[in-house]
Amino acid sequence: MKTKLTLFKIKTKVFTVLFALVTLSSWSQQTVSGNVSDEEGPLPGASVIVQGTTRGTTTDFDGNFTIEANSEDALQVSYIGYEPQSISIGNQTQLNIILKAGNKLDEVVVIGYGTTKKSDLTGSVSSVSSDDITQVPSSRVDQVLQGRAAGVQVTQTSGAPGAGTAIRVRGGNSITGSNEPLWVIDGIVVGTNFNLNNINASDIKSIEILKDASSIAIYGSRGANGVVLVTTKNGLGAGTGKPEISVNIFTSMQMLPELPDLLSQEEQIAFTNESAAFRNVSEPFPNDPSTYPNNDWVDLTTGPAPIYNADISLSGASENVNYYNSIAYFNQEGIVKSTGIEKFIFRSNLDLKLSEKVKAGFRINYSRIKNENGLTSFGGNAFGTLRTQPVFNNDGTFNGFDEVIGAPFNNPLANFALNTNETFTNNLLSTAYLEYQPAPGWIIRSTFSPEFNNTKQNRFNSSQLPGNLAIGVPDGGTASVRTVASTGWNNENTVQYNTDFGEDHSLTILGGASFQKVETEITEAEAAGITSDATGFNNLGNSDPIRSIVSSDYTGFQIASFFGRINYDYKDKYLLTLVGRSDGSSVFAPGNKYEFYPSIAGAWKISEEEFMQDQTLFKDLKLRASWGRSGNQAIGPYRTLGVLTEANTTLNGSEVPGLTLGRPANPNLQWETTTSLDIALEASMFNGRLFAEFNYYEKETNDLLLDVTIPRQTGFTSQLQNVGALSNKGWELLLTSTNISKSDFSWNSSVALSSNDNEILDLGGQEFIDVVVDPIIGSGNTRLIVGESVPVYTGLNYLGTWKSQEEIDASGRTDPQVVGGSHFEDINGDGIASTEDNVILGSPIPDLIFGIENSFSYKNLDFSFFFQGTVGNEVYNLRMRNHYFNRGETVKFGDLRDRWTVNNPTSNIPRAGADTVTNTPSNSEYVEDGSHLRLKTVRLAYNFPTDKIGLDGVKKATIYLSGANLLLFSSTRLIEPEASNFGRTGLGNIAQGYLDANYPNPRVITLGVNVTF
Repeated sequence: MKTKLTLFKIKTKVFTVLFALVTLSSWSQQTVSGNVSDEEGPLPGASVIVQGTTRGTTTDFDGNFTIEANSEDALQVSYIGYEPQSISIGNQTQLNIILKAGNKLDEVVVIGYGTTKKSDLTGSVSSVSSDDITQVPSSRVDQVLQGRAAGVQVTQTSGAPGAGTAIRVRGGNSITGSNEPLWVIDGIVVGTNFNLNNINASDIKSIEILKDASSIAIYGSRGANGVVLVTTKNGLGAGTGKPEISVNIFTSMQMLPELPDLLSQEEQIAFTNESAAFRNVSEPFPNDPSTYPNNDWVDLTTGPAPIYNADISLSGASENVNYYNSIAYFNQEGIVKSTGIEKFIFRSNLDLKLSEKVKAGFRINYSRIKNENGLTSFGGNAFGTLRTQPVFNNDGTFNGFDEVIGAPFNNPLANFALNTNETFTNNLLSTAYLEYQPAPGWIIRSTFSPEFNNTKQNRFNSSQLPGNLAIGVPDGGTASVRTVASTGWNNENTVQYNTDFGEDHSLTILGGASFQKVETEITEAEAAGITSDATGFNNLGNSDPIRSIVSSDYTGFQIASFFGRINYDYKDKYLLTLVGRSDGSSVFAPGNKYEFYPSIAGAWKISEEEFMQDQTLFKDLKLRASWGRSGNQAIGPYRTLGVLTEANTTLNGSEVPGLTLGRPANPNLQWETTTSLDIALEASMFNGRLFAEFNYYEKETNDLLLDVTIPRQTGFTSQLQNVGALSNKGWELLLTSTNISKSDFSWNSSVALSSNDNEILDLGGQEFIDVVVDPIIGSGNTRLIVGESVPVYTGLNYLGTWKSQEEIDASGRTDPQVVGGSHFEDINGDGIASTEDNVILGSPIPDLIFGIENSFSYKNLDFSFFFQGTVGNEVYNLRMRNHYFNRGETVKFGDLRDRWTVNNPTSNIPRAGADTVTNTPSNSEYVEDGSHLRLKTVRLAYNFPTDKIGLDGVKKATIYLSGANLLLFSSTRLIEPEASNFGRTGLGNIAQGYLDANYPNPRVITLGVNVTF
């Protein structure tokens, strides 16, 4: 037996006395053995700690443990999912401990500026544990949230390495402003657009998503779209003595998923010739199909791609110090060539107990990321190019001309060989805190959190690109260098007082002030006419100076906030929470800078009432409700001001530079405000084996910022104003159950279901607003309509094809029509199918979002699988214009095998070439069912019995095989229903569900090892 004491500022003259006391105390220690089990058998891996110390152990596979302790000590025994127990040792040397099943309500969750037990929550908070996060490796932590939190819709907008997600917490609240939630990492408010590639998922301890007014009001104007709290690991739980070392290594192989059905080379040639014949032009392919190239451009530009990851952490704890340090390397090549991401991430977390009253610590996260941004478009090049298009010319050079359309050809293989597009990002995210407890119940805490982010993007397009050379216009190369430097800091100061008075009352009061400042500088230089590829983007001076462009930009904002929260508990039955926050932002004009956001919430622990004591169904039962307001800045800096834009003029016959007012000022702009109501019931049943939580909510957002038409006499056509309103109503259901819990076998399940109904209440007096997402298709394909969701797809009803000339003549149509051509419904009967005949075709908002997980454990084997999906949403297939209705110069969907022909006159698929007569407006064929079911993850793991196979010093060793995106059940022509062509910002803020053969989500097979020493 060894005894270790950590002594601070020891004086030499008392060392001998202290050593003697320690030696004498060791004689009272004894070896205590025992067994930990539940009602059905042993519990392997249970934690056994000598209370008041960090000395502890865990039970073996049979639930046995041995520990050294004094007779006056007590053991704290705990196990995930069970109620902890404290056992006094006395003279006992053998203990048999039976733990009772716990429940979801005993978990500790992180809330704004603090923590609380879930049983004491008055607000709506969804939690995701580190086990959920690391089940299947991913490059970004937001990807693992999909389907795991009720009321949270997570859409993987692209399968590109490092691509982000679009997240909607209980629906979108804004049209002009961002709908993304606020991210807070270790208490640092990092905003809605923080690059989550900067964070290593293995470093994360837990994620909490704040959803209702009571939870998010503490973040005031930043919280209307929900708040995601990320807490990283510390050294607690690592044990004392030597540091705990954890190693996580995995390698993955990504594979191209199932692709849409397209015409073969021979079928495409027939279609293209047929289209040309209909238009009375010469056939592009007059010879036998075998004489033309048959290039699979998808195969030429994509392929299996590996992922490599290695991270190691060093953690530990003592009486006065706990620490966690990690370093990670991640490298992912993309399944589309010339794409990828490489990351180096370092983290250091330290907590110090300086005295009985003072604590301090810091969190530091540094990352360096290299992105290969891609040199070709999967949809536009790989997916959209005819198989007959040659890769090379007869002389072996890259082909750069498309003979079918008679125009230059953007050869993706030439782009791979000649061009460059890369981004380097350095990010430092840090915080330091000082905590002082001047008296019992009081905690004063101050944090300072600086962030530095520097990004540099290098782009170069070669002078040798075959598209330019093919048409005899050697325009020279182009290059650009763009740098973005962002610095910011956040200072949080809180005072908390906690007290119990009387026998039944408990009160916690929190007050604080928060200050934040962010500045961003952008510099970009573009050069053209570069005659040599030798220096690329490294010498922009080697170009045509007349065509060079230099630009710069600066933005900055400051926020000052004051907030408070009161939590009151009466008899541990009745809970009350009052929250208020006042925010002031520099982005608004004087008079509108400050806004106050209050909330009130209450909870009733029904199971604590006398009348519930004799029932056996509910172990815990709680009813809660909340009401409150939160806000959204919704605009960037300087939007209240007019902006000067370049406007040259002529003086004395010479052009001279000048400026003009580019947009009207509006000093009356103010915050968008969301008022919400939440009612929920939480229950733990069957002795904690089943936990259920049901939420119903209503939200209404007012003062929406919209561009409103104004009189032309002002010199402008529109002005940004606060005029609109919309609402979100919905429900959420979370179920977690322990189906079987035996000594050698367990089965747990979880189900998350949610539904949200979104509706526009007001558009500033307008009935609808057109949103143009594809100018070629035309306006009106997407609309914001009062009484409908944000947005809706609109267009003409497609009625199939015209079957005869007699049918066309009888229709009364005056616009050009052709037999076999597209037949669109003329609703208003004016003889023309136009945007006046547009109808609502669908919405991207699902009727149901779900996630279902089952996990099994048999002896040393773990197995789990997770399904997620949506029901009732539609997607808008932007590829229909080119691949279904358009002429033969583009690749066609396999549906067109059954197109209208003279020999197939009953088909409702348009004949080849008919679009030259009827054109192709937005119509119902563009809109498809987006409901889908995805096998998101599967994992099989083996946990080595390290104590039985002689792995001394190894606490835990696991090897696992996992798969991601292995199965997808979807009826969309493009297969992948989740991708969003417009991403998550800008137009993508509201225009979700638009598919355009986006970068596919790969299937991923991973082999990994986790070892803890």
